[in-house]
Amino acid sequence: MNQPDDPASLTELLERLRANTEGQVQVSVGDVLAAVGERSFGPMVLIAGVITLAPLIGDIPGVPTLLGLMVLLTLGQLIFQRHSIWIPSKLARRNVEREKLARGLDWMNKPARFVDRWTKQRLLWLVRGPGQYVIAIVCMVVAAAMPLMEVIPFSANGAGIALMAFGLAIVARDGLLALVAILATGGTAWFILNNLPW
Repeated sequence: MNQPDDPASLTELLERLRANTEGQVQVSVGDVLAAVGERSFGPMVLIAGVITLAPLIGDIPGVPTLLGLMVLLTLGQLIFQRHSIWIPSKLARRNVEREKLARGLDWMNKPARFVDRWTKQRLLWLVRGPGQYVIAIVCMVVAAAMPLMEVIPFSANGAGIALMAFGLAIVARDGLLALVAILATGGTAWFILNNLPW
């Protein structure tokens, strides 16, 4: 799931995304994929969580659903053991204003530095081998529920936290963080079930 040139921290991922989209007016899904690498399954989940959680971006109607679809496609390909990520051209062309993306990434700087201080390699069995496929399946369940979260206020934030934690657990090889992500997923599921509009 990890590649040698993958970012090793959340801060590094934000810097890479910011640098690779510098000067653009619009940033597409394809641009994001190019910034994090076409074989980078872990960073793709991490960036989906970051964008969902970031103010100004994650609150745009349709963005959580779009990111959920991206996660489903990404991790579905991991499960079928593809060595690079493919996404349909129509999805790759979907975009967001670079200014909004930059402001969202700037807002994430301080939390990213805080999180990075606490991550390290531990409980590796949770993020390697069979463990990484369990993580992939849980992330796909979260992603599949994201269209529903668009009608339940604040629930997409829980999904963003879960995806960000899972993605960072993969990138940093931190199994303890994967356990935190599982708890966040359970908490989000509980919140959704208690706030269904019907």
